[in-house]
Amino acid sequence: MKQSLVTRQIAALIRRHPSIMRLPYLMFRGLQARYTVGAVAVVIDSRGRVLIVEHVLHPQRPWGLPGGWIGHDEDPSAAIVRELREELQLTADTVKVLHIAKSVRNHIDIAFLCEAQSPVGKLSRELLNHKWVKPDQLPDMHRFHKKSIELAFKSVRRSPQWEQT
Repeated sequence: MKQSLVTRQIAALIRRHPSIMRLPYLMFRGLQARYTVGAVAVVIDSRGRVLIVEHVLHPQRPWGLPGGWIGHDEDPSAAIVRELREELQLTADTVKVLHIAKSVRNHIDIAFLCEAQSPVGKLSRELLNHKWVKPDQLPDMHRFHKKSIELAFKSVRRSPQWEQT
């Protein structure tokens, strides 16, 4: 179905003078909800253990998955690769998105299944410790982290290359 003549004229005007849209865009952005976005990594080793870290700034549940905030205009998968490198000196590749959820008011978390390409190195000041644990030996963690680990193990067990030792 063709658009009306008026709609086509408006589109032509905006294409000739794109700066016309700046004010409506700014008004629209001002009315939209603002969210922070974080990313966590589920890294599973060849022995079927998951990497968890002890966070300095998480007093109630210090143990959890490695991760952090996604920067302004940063790709989420690039952000988790950066966070692993910064916090653990761990080189990794993202395999896939496992889980996305709104965890607290105006915050969204994204969990990635990641594959380590190097061993864990020196920890950043944000972390106290790290360890590899079996999924049935997890300490008290945030629900999002536990759900992400559960989904990761379901995913890798369905994968033909997964071998448990």
